[in-house]
Amino acid sequence: MDLSTFYAVVSATCFTLVGLWWSALDRRRDLLVTDETRRLVGGVYLTFLLPGVMGLFAQVDPGEPWLWRSTFGFVALVGAWSTLRLIRAERETALGVRGPFRRHRWLVVVLYGVIVVLGVAPEVAGAVGLSGLQAAALALVCIVVLAHGLAWEFLTTTPQAPEHPLPSPAPDRPRPGLPDGGSPGVAD
Repeated sequence: MDLSTFYAVVSATCFTLVGLWWSALDRRRDLLVTDETRRLVGGVYLTFLLPGVMGLFAQVDPGEPWLWRSTFGFVALVGAWSTLRLIRAERETALGVRGPFRRHRWLVVVLYGVIVVLGVAPEVAGAVGLSGLQAAALALVCIVVLAHGLAWEFLTTTPQAPEHPLPSPAPDRPRPGLPDGGSPGVAD
């Protein structure tokens, strides 16, 4: 597969995963109750979004390396900075069960660091027989895999009980004509 096709697939996949993450969060509104969990959920969102953005920029003009190098470097710096902030915030608060992906979120920072280095000096990838854009592609694949793991952990663990529960979507109202407000034909 050539790199242009690879990055087209990566960006389409990542933006699809962003949409799926939004849908998953709509079903797990409990993850949006506290500021701490909202930040962590946002970290998963960025871990899908940022590789998608890099994939888009890699396709703009593959013949102009300054474009992918500068955008990958900038986007990777944003990703590393936001992930470091999440790691620090998570250490400062007790947010329940931490699975292997949350415990090893620091790997995301390392991978973004690799991408920054490749943006500054893509020739270092030649040491392993790859171009800078190929090596960055491998780092992006690893970031997306880690994001999948983070999403899985968030969706399969039960967070601590919220201090302020979200209101229910539609309060139960008594139905006219029924003495107890219940459903007809249903015995208590």
